[in-house]
Amino acid sequence: MSSAMYERMRGNPKFRELVAKRGRFAWTLAAIVLTMFYGFVMVVAFAPASLGQPIAEGSRWTVGLIAELFMFIFFWLLTAAYVRKANTEFDALSQEIVRDAWKENK
Repeated sequence: MSSAMYERMRGNPKFRELVAKRGRFAWTLAAIVLTMFYGFVMVVAFAPASLGQPIAEGSRWTVGLIAELFMFIFFWLLTAAYVRKANTEFDALSQEIVRDAWKENK
């Protein structure tokens, strides 16, 4: 593709919409992940005994283990949510932008 075509794509309002939507979604997911991860690290640092408590009387499963398993699964689900949105909404918008640029090129 030529640089003129790239400039047409960048000038397309759909391109700005794509960048804004993708950026907001990615930053939201990043904030969720960082808050949860560093929150867990802070609990480990300042209240480690709370994570060592069993979830039930006589259980070998601790609060910390369950919290970490939850976070691991939750982070995978967030990744799946991003991939789904990227493969549907973001890719469709990208294809429209490229299609518009090709139409203008002819």
